[in-house]
Amino acid sequence: MDSNPALVSRIDQLRRKRNALILAHNYEIGEVQAIADHVGDSLQLARIAAEDEDAEMILFCGVHFMAETAVILRPERPVHMPDPNAGCPLANMVSSRQLAEVRAEHPDAAVVSYVNTSAEIKTHSDICCTSANAVAVVQSIPEDREVLFLPDRNLGDWVRRQIGRQNMVIWNGFCPTHNRILERHVKEARAERPGAPVVVHPECRPEVRDLADEIASTGGMVRFCAESPAREFIIGTEIGMLERLRRDNPGKSFWPVTELADCPNMKLTTLEKVLWELEDLEHRVVLPDEVVDKAREPIERMVEILGN
Repeated sequence: MDSNPALVSRIDQLRRKRNALILAHNYEIGEVQAIADHVGDSLQLARIAAEDEDAEMILFCGVHFMAETAVILRPERPVHMPDPNAGCPLANMVSSRQLAEVRAEHPDAAVVSYVNTSAEIKTHSDICCTSANAVAVVQSIPEDREVLFLPDRNLGDWVRRQIGRQNMVIWNGFCPTHNRILERHVKEARAERPGAPVVVHPECRPEVRDLADEIASTGGMVRFCAESPAREFIIGTEIGMLERLRRDNPGKSFWPVTELADCPNMKLTTLEKVLWELEDLEHRVVLPDEVVDKAREPIERMVEILGN
């Protein structure tokens, strides 16, 4: 999707000059995904950043907590963002002060933090999870120990339903983008395309998930749609995901449950901002050493438990 070949050419020149690795989340606009070295979910991209041995810098096209995670996993290498204003409303729904107050009410609870949290919140967590492995992470905690799951209430509810665990205290946060997907949107989309499987993200409302044929993380959506014999799909997540699915599956058609599932923060990154950051290097993401060290612990526990 080279909407501006001259701009893309200049980005390529500077990426080589800077020896930069460009990473783009699945929700970024199509032309940004098209110029990235890797497109994926937040943890997948952070791990690529950590494992790459060649690049001298990372340019992370996503929201702030994602770039922070890349810093946490590989702190010695510079990580930059094209637009530092690209934040995450879900991550902002829990503060250290709020978490301390709730932990005081549940002192023995294991704190399970979705990776969609700030580095500071990760420092107060026992273990992290992603939407793909949240069930396995919670199952790894002894059944007689209470679980404080944060910050997404819809993902937490989905986990609780999957395993039937009752001793979960679920934070009352939500992703505004996924929360805009309503039950009526699913019904309307099905009526328009009755043969298409409905695939939704676990951050969606319970009544939306109840109508879906498949509930999956963005990585799970990629696999499901590639392996399914269906020729068209209705997708219930941020609409940037359709760019990835269409690119990976040129013989299949993908339709959003609703065009309202549009994250304005993910759309802040443009090709112009990618170029400007490669030129000026103004927006490096920096974390204190003590935050990096402590925030890495719950991520490493997650990886150790899952064995990958």
